[in-house]
Amino acid sequence: MSTDPNQALKRRRLNKAGSQNGTLESQPSFLEDLNELEQFSQATKLDDPKLLWDRPSIDALDPAKDTLIFQQIEADEYTNHQNNTPVIRFFGVTEGGSSVICHVTGFLPYFYVPAPPGFKLENIPLFKQALETGMERANSIVKIEWKLKESIYGYHGGEKSPFLKITFKEPKNIAAAKRAVERGLSFGNFKDYAPQTFESNIAFLLRFMIDCNVKGANWIELPAGQYSLRHDRNSNAQINVEVSYDKMISHEPEGEWSKIAPLRIMSFDIECAGRKGIFPEAKVDPVIQIATMVTIQGESAPFIRNVMVLNTCAHIVGTHTMSFEREEDLLKTWSEFVRRVDPDVVIGYNTSNFDFPYLLDRARHLNVHDFAFLGRLNDIRTEAKDTKFSSKAYGTRENKAINMEGRLQLDMLQVMQRDYKLRSYTLNAVCAEFLGEQKEDVHHSIITELQNGNEETRRRLAIYCLKDAYLPQRLMDKLMCLINYIEMARVTGVPFNYLLARGQQIKVVSQLYRKAIEKDFVIPAVNTQGMDEQYEGATVIEPRRGYYDVPIATLDFASLYPSIMMAHNLCYTTLLTREMIQKCNLVKDVDYVITPNNDSFVTAEKRKGLLPIILEDLLSARKRAKTDLKKETDPFKRAVLDGRQLALKISANSVYGFTGATVGKLPCLQISSSVTAYGRVMIERTKQEVELRYTVENGYTHTAEVIYGDTDSVMVKFGVKTLEEAMELGKEAAEFVTTKFVKPIKLEFEKVYFPYLLINKKRYAGLYWTNPKKYDKMDTKGIETVRRDNCRLVQSVIDTCLRKILIDRDVVGAQEYTKQIIADLLQNKIDMAQLVITKALSKTDYANKQAHVELAERMRVRDAGSAPALGDRVAYVIIKGSKGTAAYDKSEDPLYVLENNIPIDTKYYLDNQLSKPLLRIFEPILGEKAESLLSGDHTRTIQVSTPSIGGLMRFAVKTLTCLGCKTPLKKGESAVCAQCKDRAPELYQRHLNVVNALEVRYARLWTQCQRCQGSLHQDVLCTSKDCPIFYMRKKVQKEIQDSTATLDRFVDW
Repeated sequence: MSTDPNQALKRRRLNKAGSQNGTLESQPSFLEDLNELEQFSQATKLDDPKLLWDRPSIDALDPAKDTLIFQQIEADEYTNHQNNTPVIRFFGVTEGGSSVICHVTGFLPYFYVPAPPGFKLENIPLFKQALETGMERANSIVKIEWKLKESIYGYHGGEKSPFLKITFKEPKNIAAAKRAVERGLSFGNFKDYAPQTFESNIAFLLRFMIDCNVKGANWIELPAGQYSLRHDRNSNAQINVEVSYDKMISHEPEGEWSKIAPLRIMSFDIECAGRKGIFPEAKVDPVIQIATMVTIQGESAPFIRNVMVLNTCAHIVGTHTMSFEREEDLLKTWSEFVRRVDPDVVIGYNTSNFDFPYLLDRARHLNVHDFAFLGRLNDIRTEAKDTKFSSKAYGTRENKAINMEGRLQLDMLQVMQRDYKLRSYTLNAVCAEFLGEQKEDVHHSIITELQNGNEETRRRLAIYCLKDAYLPQRLMDKLMCLINYIEMARVTGVPFNYLLARGQQIKVVSQLYRKAIEKDFVIPAVNTQGMDEQYEGATVIEPRRGYYDVPIATLDFASLYPSIMMAHNLCYTTLLTREMIQKCNLVKDVDYVITPNNDSFVTAEKRKGLLPIILEDLLSARKRAKTDLKKETDPFKRAVLDGRQLALKISANSVYGFTGATVGKLPCLQISSSVTAYGRVMIERTKQEVELRYTVENGYTHTAEVIYGDTDSVMVKFGVKTLEEAMELGKEAAEFVTTKFVKPIKLEFEKVYFPYLLINKKRYAGLYWTNPKKYDKMDTKGIETVRRDNCRLVQSVIDTCLRKILIDRDVVGAQEYTKQIIADLLQNKIDMAQLVITKALSKTDYANKQAHVELAERMRVRDAGSAPALGDRVAYVIIKGSKGTAAYDKSEDPLYVLENNIPIDTKYYLDNQLSKPLLRIFEPILGEKAESLLSGDHTRTIQVSTPSIGGLMRFAVKTLTCLGCKTPLKKGESAVCAQCKDRAPELYQRHLNVVNALEVRYARLWTQCQRCQGSLHQDVLCTSKDCPIFYMRKKVQKEIQDSTATLDRFVDW
């Protein structure tokens, strides 16, 4: 590495401090990982690593004698075209690791309609004929049965009504029959009969799972003598069987059946050689490398690690490297590899939207016809289809849906976007957040240069590609994503793939249908087009803003909304109308209660609601799982139990939201609005009870004051000075207030904040204590520490201020620090990495002008080759402009700013980024004096860089000044004037020291980047705009160039 190839020889002789050779002692981290993985690898002991690709062979299965047990991981449905009947198809894995496809026959779709008044059994043939005529499909109905059921909507006095259960030959008949019924049927004496249909809008697969008590990813048993072998050529599973739906046994995923089969997990990444300035396009740019790692669930090390490379590639430790001359052969071999390895789970990072669509398009373009058969069925091609997913919880996202029959897909990018709120979702940023490490981020424009180099440069690219295949696996293991999703599928009873493709509601629907079957309820198919009804949300007790240097006890309601629904028996099945109250002669407060929202529900003694029963089951199952978790010592079983208790908690909390979803499967605002109404009453009641009991008049040393309350918690200032006293009073108050509410509502003491900064509603910070010896953490809510649209300076300043205020108890120190930062900002002393804002260039047409979009366009005009492409994150800073210039016109590329000394608009950062977050923190403490942080002596010195381009600089003639006294130099003078000539040695040494110090700093930054990229012997190629070191390195590099140029002026000395 050389900072500047044109350094003067005399300076190199003097400068020995700039060497960075003393930092080569540690090994590159990822190569160390590969080396370590090799120790566990069977591949290194085999002459042919391809022998590991296939699943272990199995003994012949005898259906007459052998019971078959497997964990089903995915299910779908298809029609047997020989008899036009539906078949459910399970894909699974046995405990020994063999792949299974199980075809389940005999189960047929159905729905219900209420029988019209006066309807008799002898009317069924006429009704059947009228319905088939309306459907325009003869012989599509298998049978119609008379059933006594009760609608789930409302309390009907326990009376059941006659329903007609209509069973069809095929699932597609359901929609046609539903439309025919809703249009109206006439038969016999019944004219224009158009009732509401029941259970006609549930997917056939989910209907089957509910009726047969199959849960997502549970274990299925096929008893000996009850199933038969199939010999399909269109499947590559090791075991292919068929069974009637009533002969299989579905095991509840508890106890020994909570285990997880040894699933094969394949993680992969691809590299493409794009053209300069153009993001890779599948029709033009080749796939040059595919790295793949395969791991068995429950094991830490991948047992297959390979990389397929176009052209030669030098050896990589612990890795099977395969070289190809033709891209077609590379693609063909990888698809064969996928089929032979037969993974159960396929993971990666952005594989759904980039890697898979690119591979499929590229293979199609190159006419590699058999590439696209990547699933477990040999006759179904894998395709990428555009999908749009919209959910209140997750927002709207456009994605590609990739079908790989029989294989679960877990794109870790989508998992991150659904489950975590982060500043950036690049793999680099996510790994820094969860794994505590950075990764080399090579821009797509550099990849082609590495590929076109030699076998060593391709090796470097292959290591980069391997790491990108390894990191999703590490992320999945660290965050327990697969286990947690499996447990969520088991708890809610939905297929695994519903969890990523569908929202929250389907999970509640599954549980509701299961419980309804047990109790003989039927569920109406509600057509919701979105209703304008709104209901009042949770209560927030007006905060008494301020800085509290005394302990603040926090009392929390345990599972507030679920416990309200259980305590007050709130359910579809218990909801009352005035007519039903009169008809059944119900007595208020005995047979029914009126909620604070003026809705009526029968008591549990009269009828226990389905939703309370579901919630009780979920919460008691969670209690069992947590108890088992405490006893369990096996790490893998502990992970499963922890995933289970988390899934149970999330499921319980989502039931309330389901009832309030106006555009939903089964909205009931009487339930959701009653829940929030009870919640408001309980928060107010808690405040009242605490402030009435804990007073000086009642013998306590201080009178308690509730300073804030929010949804399910209240913050209490008991007035005591010590943590021990606050904790004791908190526990006592929680127990006392609990006695005032109906069981199972429970107020718990959970934590003390000390000190506590209450900024506003839903905005506070404090030290979080659960024991008086040591605080657990600094807890913040609603404060700008993770917002993505802020620069890093905001996050670091706010975090440091809070630490000084809360941990150091140094408010004055926080003020001084803030003033210093503002002074440094205005004097241009803040590292530019702290001022960079990044946003994704996600589309070309925005409604309003955006800073990052405008910049991308300007960069394209300057140099199309280095400009951001669609999908890139655009990094920018705000530069100075003329008065009134919009921010989007002042956005600029940070590197361009560094190279051309363009002045930063520091006032913009103070006014638009820092001021509001700082005032929010300091106003509760300082009041009006907080404004003084943003003005005063520390804000009066403003330093502006002299730009080297643009504006008047285009007409400026540069004049050298003396490095000693700044006097303009005469012709022939290069460094110092005649008066300062005697000081030349001293001035030279001073500037040399500056260059030496800069070179040492640059060497340290360079070595840090080398360690991150995995080699201390290669140039740094990383261009991660999410990494602050990238900008530090570029800034120091520019400073070295400028300082070296100054030093080189001493030519005649």
